[in-house]
Amino acid sequence: MSGEGIGFGKAIVFNEHFVVYKIPAIVSAIGKYTLAKVEPINRSGWKLNDNRKATPRYKEDKIDQQKDSINRMIQKMDIDLSKNGMEITLEGNLYCASGIGASAASCVAIARALSQHFQITLTDEEINDIAYEGEKGYHGTPSGIDNTASTFGGLIWFEKSENNVMDKIELQNPVEIVMGNTGKVADTTKAVAGVRERKEKYPEKYKEIFDRAENIAYLAKDAFQGEDYKEIGKLMNENHKLLQQIEVSSRELDFMVKLARDHGALGAKLTGGGLGGNMIALTPGKDLQDKVANAIEKEGFQTVKTVVGASRKVND
Repeated sequence: MSGEGIGFGKAIVFNEHFVVYKIPAIVSAIGKYTLAKVEPINRSGWKLNDNRKATPRYKEDKIDQQKDSINRMIQKMDIDLSKNGMEITLEGNLYCASGIGASAASCVAIARALSQHFQITLTDEEINDIAYEGEKGYHGTPSGIDNTASTFGGLIWFEKSENNVMDKIELQNPVEIVMGNTGKVADTTKAVAGVRERKEKYPEKYKEIFDRAENIAYLAKDAFQGEDYKEIGKLMNENHKLLQQIEVSSRELDFMVKLARDHGALGAKLTGGGLGGNMIALTPGKDLQDKVANAIEKEGFQTVKTVVGASRKVND
């Protein structure tokens, strides 16, 4: 029996990096997804066909992490491939790049496809746990925020703890965003380690930054509930400033953030691990979304036009 599953891409709207230190973050699934298919093969073990479109070198640079990730999920699900093996095929419309949740989307998609193929009935919570195990292959000690958005969809308030806090933020209307890709493959593990090192070295400076990041999360939650996009945009801009201060932005990210704001985006910031990868711009309405995306594309960068706050379904 073959199995299929999907996992959504994501955009962290507030507090990437800070979330590792138990500061609340806000994340949204986006309308783009990865599709995994699992089929039986007449030999032991597993093989992979990765047909996803990707930033140059993304798949090559992450191949060892990807193998580790898949092995971790197989082990977590207690699947025996010693006699009958399987072939995993990855495709879908989520373009693989750093900062867009590509690894989490693949982990969730594979976990769902495996559960169907091996006829293991799992809840979304269990799928999320398996995907989190898979994320360890990519990120060492992930926060869990990416796989949570990828599994459940929608806009999520997330706090890392013994039992992660995940609360849906209900939006009446999903809102348009533009994501701009630097084209640089980022190493999230390295970025996280750098923040930890500097936080230990400059505790007072970092405490001030982290306290403000926490404050921003609560203000942003209120603004989302009131659909006050001007306020959300202002808070995104301030959040980007804090991420610059902890040294996880890059020249290309800062350039695109400024470009988006100059062309009318209500707010813009890096999204994800930083040091490359993607940025996100808040662009309510199709016209503004197109205007900002065109400005970024004119400078030679790739964009994704999508929405945040949509519930889980396979479209934009």
